[in-house]
Amino acid sequence: MGENVRVGRQWARKVGLGSGLVLFVFVATHFLNHSLGIISLEAMEAGREVFIAVWRSVPGTILLYGAMFLHVVLALYALWRRRSLRMSVTEGFQVVLALSIPFLIPPHVLATRGAHEIFGIHDSYLYELLSVWVFLPDNIVLLPLGLLVVWSHGCIGLHQWLRLRPWYLKAKPWLFATALLLPALALMGFTGVGKQLVLLARDQDWLRDAVASFRLPGSPDPVIAFVYGTAEQIMLGTVIFLALFVLARLARGYWQRRKTRIVIAYPDGQEVAVEPGASVLEASRMGGIPHASVCGGRGRCSTCRIKIADGLAVLPPAGEEEQKVLQRVGAPGGVRLACQLRPTADTAVIPLLLPSATPADGRPRPDYLQGSEREIAVLFADLRAFTKFSEAKLPYDVVFALNQYFRGMGEAVEGAGGHLDKFIGDGVMALFGVQSGLAEGCRQALGAAAEMSVALQHLNQQLRHDLDEPLRMGIGIHAGPAIVGEMGYRAATSVTAVGDTVNTASRLETMTKEFTVQAVISAYVGEAAGLDLSRFEVRQVAVRGRAEPLAVHLIGDARQLPAGARAKRPRKRTRVRVKAPAAE
Repeated sequence: MGENVRVGRQWARKVGLGSGLVLFVFVATHFLNHSLGIISLEAMEAGREVFIAVWRSVPGTILLYGAMFLHVVLALYALWRRRSLRMSVTEGFQVVLALSIPFLIPPHVLATRGAHEIFGIHDSYLYELLSVWVFLPDNIVLLPLGLLVVWSHGCIGLHQWLRLRPWYLKAKPWLFATALLLPALALMGFTGVGKQLVLLARDQDWLRDAVASFRLPGSPDPVIAFVYGTAEQIMLGTVIFLALFVLARLARGYWQRRKTRIVIAYPDGQEVAVEPGASVLEASRMGGIPHASVCGGRGRCSTCRIKIADGLAVLPPAGEEEQKVLQRVGAPGGVRLACQLRPTADTAVIPLLLPSATPADGRPRPDYLQGSEREIAVLFADLRAFTKFSEAKLPYDVVFALNQYFRGMGEAVEGAGGHLDKFIGDGVMALFGVQSGLAEGCRQALGAAAEMSVALQHLNQQLRHDLDEPLRMGIGIHAGPAIVGEMGYRAATSVTAVGDTVNTASRLETMTKEFTVQAVISAYVGEAAGLDLSRFEVRQVAVRGRAEPLAVHLIGDARQLPAGARAKRPRKRTRVRVKAPAAE
């Protein structure tokens, strides 16, 4: 039974999306037709012939009004199914626009298609524009407003759907410009021809011939009564239906609150009690707990995903669509989509993304970003006596020198195939082998160390006129298991690693001061890389935090590392003559 319900909801979402696209295309072609008024009334009429040939044909009529009926019914069903009406500002605005449509659009539809079908009126553009600009000028604002409301509602829906596509970020400015330009052109055509007709209507003979072309049934009174009478009934019916809808939701909520409640526990001791059938995302909204949901709970973006901290065994299994989304983002076991999970018993959950998550967070990413233990090589590098250098220089000179240093170190790491983790003061942390494996990672780390030494020599040459003595650096490299993942907060989030391997690499870098060498590299790095480092001195060192001593190689000059350690893709180094600012 539960699986059938899930399948039904999936189809409802697909049909709702398809019907919305049909209506959007209809409105877009209607606007294109209006925009021909920039040319002339005749151009508008020529475009109208094509427009009605499509949308007033039997297939077009069934498609249009079928899509309209399905879209309204499915939208109401979606609102009914929600246990909470709390939603994002964008979703709320879209709902408000949708609810205003029955109060703005019916007169226009009834005066054109309705009057044509019932009274046989020739609802040409001349008929429509004269009705608005001459006979019923009060509608000059109402008609464009109604069309803009429908267009805005559709654009928001299209944006919510497309924003999850990787290509959308690049296409967004062009689509946004089109979304603004098309209604603007339509209003220009509508207004330009309308003002011309106001002037022409001063000629009574011309006006009489124009009205005769409409094929009115004698007096226009029956048509006016039909249009406004029916529109008022639609508006009244909408008000009554919405009132009953709200009362029904209140009654359902009251009845559900009398039943056994399910408690969903969140971090920091927060708990929300909900009725059976509510999703975790709805529970978050009812409890006022911020929860990421880029797609609005439609099961598309994965940004609402949660880790089940307790109660996993008694939860209903994930449906096919939910599994596809979780597999797409490489979610590990015990992770579910909050918008799709409807617990049947008490559950403890941990939201995995910040409430400020963006569409990019819902796109497929490497599995290591989720957090995994991997065998990698870690490199630390640090400038020696840079504090002494900075004390004797102007702030501008210090920043200039540091930026040149960071650039050289970054290019060395990336050129070797590593990941530049972070800059720490005048130090560097880099990871190697996160995706390529331990052996390749160790070779990359040794190659990066050699290139960093070359880059430092190049920097010393650039700054030779401003340095009392050449800049020196210390490098420490170790390899082993580490926990790798994307860690941090908001803009400070990055891929990094934690664990004993990272701490040991940092300790080795510090030891370069004690041994007065440029690099201290654990023997395990050379073994894993398959390179012979025996010509470099070996020491057994005690590393704080480790019970056993560690064998390391002392490297006086990292440029002497074996050629096999160099990056397979050599970097092209551009020698730039830089004239450093003179100290005052």
